[in-house]
Amino acid sequence: MMEPARIVDRQIWRHSGLASGGRSIPEETAVALTYNGGSYAVMMTTPQDLEDFAVGFSLSEGIISSPTDIDTLDVVHLDDGIELRMWLSKPKADRLRERRRYIAGPTGCGLCGIETVAQAMRPPAAVGPGRQFSSEQIMTAMRNISSRQKLNIETRAVHAAAFWHVDGGIVALREDVGRHNALDKLAGALARASIAAGEGIILLTSRVSIEMVQKSATIGAPAMVSVSAPTALAVRMADAAGITLAAIARADGFEVFTHPHRILFTAADNAARQEEHC
Repeated sequence: MMEPARIVDRQIWRHSGLASGGRSIPEETAVALTYNGGSYAVMMTTPQDLEDFAVGFSLSEGIISSPTDIDTLDVVHLDDGIELRMWLSKPKADRLRERRRYIAGPTGCGLCGIETVAQAMRPPAAVGPGRQFSSEQIMTAMRNISSRQKLNIETRAVHAAAFWHVDGGIVALREDVGRHNALDKLAGALARASIAAGEGIILLTSRVSIEMVQKSATIGAPAMVSVSAPTALAVRMADAAGITLAAIARADGFEVFTHPHRILFTAADNAARQEEHC
């Protein structure tokens, strides 16, 4: 079995001089996703939580609507990569046969193999009303994500996607060299555990682009928060999906771009905001 990280030799230059030693860096491998014997996609992925990736990718691609649509799932290690072999129930297999395509995805690619503008700009799923979250809950959630990124603590080179639940805090976190892969893994983990996304927030350590919003909408989370900024298209997509999008979340606060009604600010927050507009 391939490990998610490995130690490599390196030379280190500093102003104090030259040294040598080992460093842990994340592994990356080609992962093929096949359905009923036919290839659908090849993605460059961190080789861990691959069952979650298979389920989450299948959900975000619209291949399945539930993990139960996959009759069997096998992780097959090959000489030059890994194959995720899935066999679908007959209705899903027949539907997939009509739209099968081949795509090759480099690291971090989120729209690989899309053939038309309409496919890339597909309307997002509309999320439910969800619940409200306090500004302090969001700050606490984002503070806790770094300490749970075990692979990133070791390598400083991977993205994370996590889910914060109102009752349990961070209940799932997945890491990958590709930010889209990390979110797909999270989607699979939530679906396999039957965790209702309407009661929590998706947390991201990467920038927010259109496909990250589309995937979050498929998961059904009413809110998403990221440490980095969104693109303008991502803001428009989040607005259309009904998602509360907060970003640029740092130690001193965050910025809300869409549907702010889900965030409850403290009395002090509201007083400061009123002063700014005076």
